[in-house]
Amino acid sequence: MRFAGKVALVTGAGAGIGRATAELLAKAGAKVVVNGISRERGEATLKLVKAAGTEGLFVQGDVSIAAHAERLVKETVGAFGRIDILINVAGIVIGGRVDNMSEEDFMRTMDVNVKGTFLTCKYAVSEMKKQGGGVIVNVSSVAALKGIPDRSAYSASKGAVLALSKAMAADYIKDNIRVNVVCPGTTDTPSLEERMQTAADPAAARAAFIARQPMGRLGTAEEIAHAILFACCDEAGFMNGSVITIDGGATL
Repeated sequence: MRFAGKVALVTGAGAGIGRATAELLAKAGAKVVVNGISRERGEATLKLVKAAGTEGLFVQGDVSIAAHAERLVKETVGAFGRIDILINVAGIVIGGRVDNMSEEDFMRTMDVNVKGTFLTCKYAVSEMKKQGGGVIVNVSSVAALKGIPDRSAYSASKGAVLALSKAMAADYIKDNIRVNVVCPGTTDTPSLEERMQTAADPAAARAAFIARQPMGRLGTAEEIAHAILFACCDEAGFMNGSVITIDGGATL
């Protein structure tokens, strides 16, 4: 998989899966625009991109805000002349069942995970249509495919991302825009670590996450990133509206 001459925008690239994806794209030759809310984390990822020997740019912004999402795409095109690839990794996880989750937490989850994906796609598609095509990969979750306790809003949001992606694939197939979905299982990322550290017993929380994995371990950000790169590479040009599940056997 080579991406020389391609321009890719990766949201949520300050850490974890987003950072690993940005770095792999850079190593494969792409020019990479890094997005995140944290300037410190985003600029750290940008250093990795440039260390790989390619060009890059950091654009700070919250994808759930329309003006920010529009600016991400405009600055990408302004810097590099086009946007060949959009990868939506940005997302949040707030635990809760429908009977104990606040409306505010539910709506924040939907704003970031669903509205944020919608907005970045909205502005990217407009540019991709002008240039004759492009590829979008939206990161959903195994939570969109099976029931997971205490993840009602998150599951709903990731199910919406999956359905939105398939609708987009149908809408833009004649515009030479491919839209695919990657559904990771539980992945060892800084976000997961932060959530485990809030538990009464972080070590027990980690053990519980691992125990529910059929393969007996968590996924790595790099493993998920490789799946994302496949979903947007030219070699997978016949893949459109597809779902790649990379979950350590969780959906068996």
